[in-house]
Amino acid sequence: QVQLVQSGGGLVPPGGSLRLSCATSGGTFSSLRMGWFRQAPGKEREFVGTINSGGFPSYANSVKGRFTISRDNAKNMGYLQMNSLKPEDTAVYFCAATSYSARSDRPGTYVYWGQGTQVTVSS
Repeated sequence: QVQLVQSGGGLVPPGGSLRLSCATSGGTFSSLRMGWFRQAPGKEREFVGTINSGGFPSYANSVKGRFTISRDNAKNMGYLQMNSLKPEDTAVYFCAATSYSARSDRPGTYVYWGQGTQVTVSS
């Protein structure tokens, strides 16, 4: 059973930066696709980006150019670096993992989920 434990997050002013981490255990991390999603109060879970087992990322248009997804297979870690943060980025952020490659922007594709971490962008 794959387990994902998130760290990072918190309160940051507009224009600031944060890095979220996602530690995995219990599976072959290097073979899994990792995704990042976020959910604001009263809204559906939203795709942020994903990175495949080969290390190639893709992003939602809303974060492209500001967020960077990376992974370290040797450490079984995934990362979401967030720069130039905006108030509308405020949400609970989730990392997720799956062995599937299709529809990687859909929450239903992902089997394993982290516990979520709050990111608040406010002055």
